[in-house]
Amino acid sequence: MVLDWQRIDQVLLDMDGTLLDLRFDTELWLEHLPGRYAELNELSRDEALKRIMTRMNALSGQLGWYCIEQWSEALGLDVVALHRELADGIRYRDTAVAFLEALAASDKPALIVTNAHPQLVEIKLHTTGLDRYVDAIVSSHDHGAAKENDAFWESLRDMHIFEQDRTLFIDDSLPVLRAAKRFGIGHLLAISHPDSGRGPKDTGEFDAIQWFTEIMPIG
Repeated sequence: MVLDWQRIDQVLLDMDGTLLDLRFDTELWLEHLPGRYAELNELSRDEALKRIMTRMNALSGQLGWYCIEQWSEALGLDVVALHRELADGIRYRDTAVAFLEALAASDKPALIVTNAHPQLVEIKLHTTGLDRYVDAIVSSHDHGAAKENDAFWESLRDMHIFEQDRTLFIDDSLPVLRAAKRFGIGHLLAISHPDSGRGPKDTGEFDAIQWFTEIMPIG
């Protein structure tokens, strides 16, 4: 894939599944957390996972889906502590660091825009040092709406002025990319392999990359 970097002034990047390997989150939410919930409530792991997924599906696309306080209260578990237990498994996706370094050298402002709760962002920054590569990190929790919601993008533009048609946004979520498209972001890319433990995903109507080496900025 060839991007016309001359037409891009600003870069917005998702965190989990885009810069960081989604395998950590998959293992935490689908294995580690259900296991603890099963122990706490004397359930089978399958039944525990079923109950958690029912709650997740009911909140899909809403900010509550990403609210750690809400999950901790609903499940009776310290979800932040569970993340810390597995923090050694937080990893960059292959070629992500090289891309971030090249992006910094190109003098194009880069922002991370994530649905991750600020407490989980802090854990991931502590583990990876990701913040040293970008100009700012924006959590949807600071804007009162998830990235799937048009209100997030309007709030983001008000806080971080940018030209939509000259902005590149990369994310692994189709609902989020569709919201960005509705908002008028001019350059959109999906991630075809967000989770190193799983195969490729359907990226729908969006062009996709596997490795950032496919779109390295020059200069």
